[in-house]
Amino acid sequence: MNALFEPNPILLAFLALKTTIYLPALLFLACLRALIAKGPARIFAIITVAVAGLGITARFGPPLLGLSGGTLSQFAYSIANAGGGMVIALAASVPLAVSAVLPGRRWPLLDALHGLLVSALFLLWMLAQ
Repeated sequence: MNALFEPNPILLAFLALKTTIYLPALLFLACLRALIAKGPARIFAIITVAVAGLGITARFGPPLLGLSGGTLSQFAYSIANAGGGMVIALAASVPLAVSAVLPGRRWPLLDALHGLLVSALFLLWMLAQ
């Protein structure tokens, strides 16, 4: 009977990755790319920094500032939870993935780490279904 109320570990791992790990890790990778890349690759990395920063702010900003009601917190909630929280994560990943094939990119290891991060997110998402 206790198994009925125990959460699935895969679901817990997916929720932890999606809500607290993914965007900060992506922001870190994008900041590195923005610092070392040149030209178009740098521009797309900066776009990822902006989108990931927006997602982090929308997720953690209102609770940290004590905003539990009102228009601003509702807007932040809708950004952070659109598509079950996957929209902002994927919207932040796309420009970084595009920067991997643009001129001026350096450190291909960043692309490999980004690929692992996205793969882990999708794998856990599929397993959690």
